[in-house]
Amino acid sequence: MRKPRWWAELSLIGVVYAAYTGGRLLVRGDEAAAVDHGLAILRLEGLLGIDAERPLNRLFTDVPALGIPADFAYASLHYLVTPAVLVWLFRRRPAHYRAARAWLMAATLLGLVGFTLLPTCPPRLLDAAHGFTDTMAHFSAYGWWGGEASAPRGLGGMTNQYAAMPSLHVGWALWCGVMLWRYGRTPLLKALGVAYPLLTTVVVMGTANHYLLDAVAGAAVMGAGYLLAPHALRVVDRLRAGVGAGSGTGEAPPVVSGGCETFAGEHIPGQRSVATAADDTSTPAR
Repeated sequence: MRKPRWWAELSLIGVVYAAYTGGRLLVRGDEAAAVDHGLAILRLEGLLGIDAERPLNRLFTDVPALGIPADFAYASLHYLVTPAVLVWLFRRRPAHYRAARAWLMAATLLGLVGFTLLPTCPPRLLDAAHGFTDTMAHFSAYGWWGGEASAPRGLGGMTNQYAAMPSLHVGWALWCGVMLWRYGRTPLLKALGVAYPLLTTVVVMGTANHYLLDAVAGAAVMGAGYLLAPHALRVVDRLRAGVGAGSGTGEAPPVVSGGCETFAGEHIPGQRSVATAADDTSTPAR
């Protein structure tokens, strides 16, 4: 298969990311419904005994040496590591790049469906009585972000703060981890493949940006994207084949005789006769 062109890949990824970002802004959802969904998740976690967000958030808030690096990780790694892994696959593992990229894009679009159907208030935006501290706002003097998610100061209105379910921070980190584990050839890359999604899960909960079930949903979305990606690739290949056939690139060469048939031994005027194997055997050597 022909190796993807870097400029075409960059354009495609840019279009998908723009659609993802724009889609998040368009599906902000109702604030009251988002708060209700967040509280419902918190109650369910309490019933299951898996509500680990509060102790982690208290730890990150009380220990700046943990909270500040976690805020930097939340605000930056999501947007740096994923493109870096894509570039690494494109350059070093081109045979696996197309399927990996299709997986990431399919899962991202599924995540957008989740934001649409279930707008969810993150723990940091719940009433203070629920015991959460927005560490991004608490330590905002140390970073470029303000009090509205990880957006730069003054640009908080450019992000959807009720897109907590599923957590694509965790989903994308899981994708990166699988790629590093599967295609990395050194113990260090494989170790990073394990550590990065686990660290991201702890960070998103400790900074009060996501619930544990958001992280579980992010992993589930990646699983669904993995199953959907091969089908999406087949559809794209069929469409390309159809476009190629329609443009003449996939059709048989045209008949130069304009549909007129010739008989054996008959030649188009001016055409040179080409000796066949039968001719060679029937003509004695001289």
